[in-house]
Amino acid sequence: MRIVLAPMEGVVDHLMRDMLTRIGGFDLCITEFVRVVDQLLPNRVFTRICPELKQGGVTPAGVPVRVQLLGQEPEWLAENAVRAVQLGSPGVDLNFGCPAKAVNKSRGGAVLLKETETLYQIIKAVRDAVPSQFPVTAKIRLGFDDTSLTLDNARAIYEAGASELTVHARTKSDGYRPPAYWPWIEKIRQTIPLNVVANGEIWTPEDAALCLEQSGSTDLMLGRGALASPGLARDIKQHFANGTHQKMPWPQVLELLLQYSDYEIAGDKGLYYSNRIKQWFSYLKLQYVEAEVLFQQLRLQQKAADLVATLRGALDHISDLSEH
Repeated sequence: MRIVLAPMEGVVDHLMRDMLTRIGGFDLCITEFVRVVDQLLPNRVFTRICPELKQGGVTPAGVPVRVQLLGQEPEWLAENAVRAVQLGSPGVDLNFGCPAKAVNKSRGGAVLLKETETLYQIIKAVRDAVPSQFPVTAKIRLGFDDTSLTLDNARAIYEAGASELTVHARTKSDGYRPPAYWPWIEKIRQTIPLNVVANGEIWTPEDAALCLEQSGSTDLMLGRGALASPGLARDIKQHFANGTHQKMPWPQVLELLLQYSDYEIAGDKGLYYSNRIKQWFSYLKLQYVEAEVLFQQLRLQQKAADLVATLRGALDHISDLSEH
């Protein structure tokens, strides 16, 4: 089983990839998308979104990081895909799943699921341009408003030469509302002879087991679930290896948050630290009751020093309780 860390715009940056891959369980990461319009982008655009390109295309823990491109012009996507692999990306991923209105308005992401021929032309152009040793993969949803083109889109992606397909088992209109329709992935698998990675609504190892059973897939992509439970990929691997797993204890999560805080504040995104940490808490509180309580304190704070002091105070309080 392979587990892939999903691209999450504005959330899973190189710092988050570093943190989560250090915990273990992930075999591959996909970057936030590089937006391609009508030009060959300079190297700095790729290295800003994927600083791992400067370290051999892997995270500090050694997990490969694949650049994702988003756009609608086959020729420009092909040229930028070649640049991505020249810079060190171990393959290229193409985004046909982003549900963001701003992206869809400019004919990017999930809106292209209405245009089966465009999907084909994009993937064919990129596959023809990128040397054959590099995978060209695609990520889709089941459709835009409905599933009427799901299987046609899957066939087009296969026939255009994609190496692998990841399916978020909801339509764009479904957004992130549960459930994810994993049995649809099985229908896709029966239609095309490609490896299909299953994605959507995987929060626990038990969800992962059910997803694999209903989808028939062997591989998973984790997004929000990995933020809600930072050890989820490792826990899933343990669950399948020996039938047992233990969710990362809350004190360890707090230590991770403090480590992340040091990264963020010292890094180039220190200005966004307050928003980033609160955003992470919005996921953590789905899996940890302690996060809900702490979030009530954090949400009113703006200064990085205050946020860090609150996190450190919470961890010290747990330490004091355990000593008594």
